[in-house]
Amino acid sequence: MDFGESVIEVSGLRRRYGQSGDGGFEAVRGVSFTVRRGELFALLGTNGAGKTSTVELLEGLARPTEGRVRVLGHDPYEERRAVRPRIGVMLQEGGFPSELTVAETVTMWAGCTTGARPVGEALALVQLTGRRDVRIKQLSGGERRRLDLALALLGRPEVLFLDEPTTGLDPEARHMTWELVRALRDEGTTVLLTTHYLEEAEALADRLAIMREGRIVAGGTPAEVIGGYPARIRFAMPDGWFVGDLPPLAEMGVLRHEEDAGRIELQTKELQRTLTGLLVWAREKDIELDGLDARTASLEEAFLAIAGTGTTAGRGE
Repeated sequence: MDFGESVIEVSGLRRRYGQSGDGGFEAVRGVSFTVRRGELFALLGTNGAGKTSTVELLEGLARPTEGRVRVLGHDPYEERRAVRPRIGVMLQEGGFPSELTVAETVTMWAGCTTGARPVGEALALVQLTGRRDVRIKQLSGGERRRLDLALALLGRPEVLFLDEPTTGLDPEARHMTWELVRALRDEGTTVLLTTHYLEEAEALADRLAIMREGRIVAGGTPAEVIGGYPARIRFAMPDGWFVGDLPPLAEMGVLRHEEDAGRIELQTKELQRTLTGLLVWAREKDIELDGLDARTASLEEAFLAIAGTGTTAGRGE
């Protein structure tokens, strides 16, 4: 995919809570990255990694302690009037008047939004048309998240900030949200996403960055980040056959192997080569490898290794 110019630029960003020295806490520690027009960029990290503190600075909700932020060419805090009409924000948790209906809430919000979509269009985007006359207090948690998203999309934003957008959604609603976010991205909307669902980031992100203790410790495309970790092949040998009967593992590109309760796991960075060698051997010996399962590393595996240890991977930006 071809992307345009950078619409989010972050350089040397720091955010400290409290006084300097031992009495305060530095949540963001020298973060730098860019997000290009029409790109979906995921910012990942465990709780306390600094994601939300970073995103709040991008949204203009606070002034950085140090560093530079530009959104659509403007400082989002100092030049808020130039930025706010062009962005949409979905916070981790929204607060709505409980006695208003869904339609009344969107209408109220539209009155504060430049160039707002019609209420019916906004509700249709998130499949809440049938709930327009229901009071907020009667909505499920997932429906409230979908209403949060509708409000973030009211102003047809050029840049959309999504902070944990699918928390509380059932699988069907989550995938519906994914399709909507993809469609917005394909139409040219730039999206910055934070999520704890690694499957979500892997499915949606063009690029991502992983934060740990206020710093970016890995970055790149999902494939680049995942590519630093081995694929796995798992199977069970027939009775009377053992791992020592396999061809030399190093010659098949196996990095290491494990045995547990009769099952064998081979780890490799050359999945096709290793799997081909294994299957050719099995055919020659006329044996069946029970429960054969081969897969590349997942973003979740890479994330746990990176976010848990601070190991760097990918290009980082």
